[in-house]
Amino acid sequence: MEKNRCNWKFSSKKMLIYHDIRWCKPLHNDNELFAMLILEGAQAGLSWSTILNREENYRKAFDNFDPEIVAKYDDNYILELMNNKGIIRNKLKIISAIKNAQNFLKIKEKFESFDKYIWNFTDGKIIDKKYKNLKDIPAKSDLSEKISKDLKARGFSFVGPTIIYSYLQGIGIYNDHIETCDYR
Repeated sequence: MEKNRCNWKFSSKKMLIYHDIRWCKPLHNDNELFAMLILEGAQAGLSWSTILNREENYRKAFDNFDPEIVAKYDDNYILELMNNKGIIRNKLKIISAIKNAQNFLKIKEKFESFDKYIWNFTDGKIIDKKYKNLKDIPAKSDLSEKISKDLKARGFSFVGPTIIYSYLQGIGIYNDHIETCDYR
């Protein structure tokens, strides 16, 4: 028997797998929290499937999203990334990933982990509004605006409230699978 899913337009098998296994599932690994932050920022102005189709290339190009390594990228490596056809070659997004890695490490130092920092906004709780339709899900929320503002104050970029809302879905703080989805 086929399972019910959110009524996404599944443009690829990667999108289907992302929906079923990763989307809205609680994530607590700091490197993966960093990966999702960079991938969500890279997605700005593009479709998520574009990013998912390049995720493996991103992982290779960005040293498996190790913030300790990414934070030290220099101008030569930025040039190398700008010539990497496997990723989105937007210089502002690339520089943002490096700057965000540096600020990510500062948060880890202050809060022991980025996980503690980000999940503290909800006292470690998942927010589940039990939406009936995808069209009911907002593009941003009071929480995404609050986190966006805090991250920007800490020097992050490509972390607007819409990107952060999507990020919160991607790391499972929001469970926005519709009520009838078997992957809740």
